[in-house]
Amino acid sequence: MDVQRKLEILADAAKYDASCASSGTERRDSSDGKGMGSTAPGMGICHSYAPDGRCISLLKVLLTNACNYDCLYCVNRTSSNVPRARFTTDEVVKLTLDFYRRNYIEGLFLSSGIIRSADYTMEQVVGVARKLREEHHFRGYIHLKTIPEADDALIAQAGKYADRLSINIEVPEETSLAKLAPEKDVRAIRRTMGRLRLKLDEAQENSKTPTRTKPPRFAPAGQSTQMIVGADAANDQTILDTSANLYGSYKLKRVYYSAFSPIPDASRALPLAAPPLVREHRLYQADWLIRFYGFDVGEIVDQAEGMLPLDIDPKLAWALRHRDRFPLDIARASREELLRVPGFGTKAVDRIIATRRVTSIRVADLARLHIPRNKALPFVVLSDHRPPPHLLDDARLAERFKPKAKQLGFGF
Repeated sequence: MDVQRKLEILADAAKYDASCASSGTERRDSSDGKGMGSTAPGMGICHSYAPDGRCISLLKVLLTNACNYDCLYCVNRTSSNVPRARFTTDEVVKLTLDFYRRNYIEGLFLSSGIIRSADYTMEQVVGVARKLREEHHFRGYIHLKTIPEADDALIAQAGKYADRLSINIEVPEETSLAKLAPEKDVRAIRRTMGRLRLKLDEAQENSKTPTRTKPPRFAPAGQSTQMIVGADAANDQTILDTSANLYGSYKLKRVYYSAFSPIPDASRALPLAAPPLVREHRLYQADWLIRFYGFDVGEIVDQAEGMLPLDIDPKLAWALRHRDRFPLDIARASREELLRVPGFGTKAVDRIIATRRVTSIRVADLARLHIPRNKALPFVVLSDHRPPPHLLDDARLAERFKPKAKQLGFGF
């Protein structure tokens, strides 16, 4: 099989993994003439992101889609009737360098099916990163998928060469993982996440200690994971509870949510249809509120239903459930209160606080502060605006904010 055909198979096989991003790493470039690639924007290099934050400028492939595991939700499971292919280490290295030279990519996202054993697979994946870094002096971004059962020494090597490591937890509940992916062990996954956190903390501490020699690097962009949405019966409350626990316990940089997609020859244990893609989108919005806006999971999700509303964003849904807290006088409100106003993003709140120190804020100022006027006005008091008393009590208020087709965004 030629490399072109392998690339078609293995790039397509990798598309289901959403945990792919290039933010948060250290800056490296080849301006000294001794290396190739860059993690920072420069001549001929640009970062390109999808609306949900996914990086789309990486070569994203599997080393092989042959796999010993029989995870029911995975198109590459051992019982799946799909074409199989396998790259050699040198083929992935050459593809990465060729694609970089053509300015198609700025880095590599590499995962693999489990072949022979966890250690053997991890050794092959690490071998690609080692060759790129040591033999070709590649300084672009590298993201490696970590095999939970792999030897600790191999995990350490992966962190030495990669910018980010990730381990997919797959589904939020242990019982679901045992049913859908019997070869996988959620305890092993969490143990490896814990090992990664310890190594990341150690590297961070070493970087703060004055020394003549540069401390060993370890995955400077941290670790991430992915959860499949809609492959089991877990509701949004369960998914977000699991995410909050992962962020708190392992200092993950990111939890990615991937809407389940029906696969050929699917098991009867799987849903017949995919969940609405907007559910994935709402989970990303809720995740953002937890990480950057000070919300708790219990505040975001309606406790009675356990699901996020699909027709409006979760911050707006929270505000409509707590109308008694509005309208908010933005001249006096705290930063924490301002972050809960629909339409106010973190940067907009910082601009508001800086502006109100020197002048009062009027309706006309909202555009300059990059705040969507129609979304914010029912919830705030400005120097020249106070919403009518009956507006917040209007049952039709939510209808004003429901997006039309192709208007979905983070919209905070």
